[in-house]
Amino acid sequence: MSAESHRISRLEPYLDRPEPAPTLLKMLVGVQLAGFREDAGLSQDQAARTLGFSGAKLSRIESGKGRRPPTEHDVRALLELYGTDDYATSVLLKLLKRAGEPGWWQRYDKRLMPEWFDRLVGLQEAAATIRTFEIQYVPGLLQTPAYTRAVVERGLPNATAAEVQRRVELRMRRAELLSRKDAPQLWAVVDESVLLRVLGSRTVMREQLAHLVEMAQRPHVTVQVVPLDVTNASAPAIPITYLRFGGLDLPDVVYLEHIRSANFLEDRDETEEYRLALDRLADEALNPRESMRLLRATMAERYQRS
Repeated sequence: MSAESHRISRLEPYLDRPEPAPTLLKMLVGVQLAGFREDAGLSQDQAARTLGFSGAKLSRIESGKGRRPPTEHDVRALLELYGTDDYATSVLLKLLKRAGEPGWWQRYDKRLMPEWFDRLVGLQEAAATIRTFEIQYVPGLLQTPAYTRAVVERGLPNATAAEVQRRVELRMRRAELLSRKDAPQLWAVVDESVLLRVLGSRTVMREQLAHLVEMAQRPHVTVQVVPLDVTNASAPAIPITYLRFGGLDLPDVVYLEHIRSANFLEDRDETEEYRLALDRLADEALNPRESMRLLRATMAERYQRS
């Protein structure tokens, strides 16, 4: 088997995934196309000019970005240009077809799921490891319904009751990935102020902290708290989500959320900076066992039942 065919053979299991994974599959198609181009000794500009593509179009195809996958016509043209063998062509076109199947999150209204958020959810669904730091809220994947409702009502005070409910349902559906057999490893670091900021009510907060303790018992979930008395903590001023995808030749992705938009970083030098920042935060935070003691103490002292 050629090196090219061996590389492609590792992708065949993704043809049989029970749930569609369009974001992952678009990225896999793109990274394989980029690899075939490099094997053919062509630069991105050379390949684009040969086929009459813009450089931006080929870059978008190879990065797997956008709501929709590339067309079969365009992918076939690229594979023919690169001289890809029949086996690799067959597998990649099947992956492309599956990439066109909508993920569960893409059935939501676009008002709830703008393109940047669509991409985040798709990346989380595909990730092998999710690392996150939060300075204001409990990480979304670890929120209770009541806490999520309080977050939504605080952030969108004019939202209708129906919209609030849909947003709560969406977040709870996202959190289901932590209950899958192939659940990703989640490593969450939160500032202690998150535990002290009352959202909803003290009852809501007690339930939320109890949920954090419960989730942290799962072997694939780690929760650490940066205590307030660590005055020199290297905490950034914004939340960070860092995603890794296992042995699939895909780049790590850093997600930085703003009020109405987000940045996705894939450049290795940039993502490495954020990985090191998360490493420093984990070192400065309480270890997982100490973090659980702090969570329980906060529940008892600040949110005790009346």
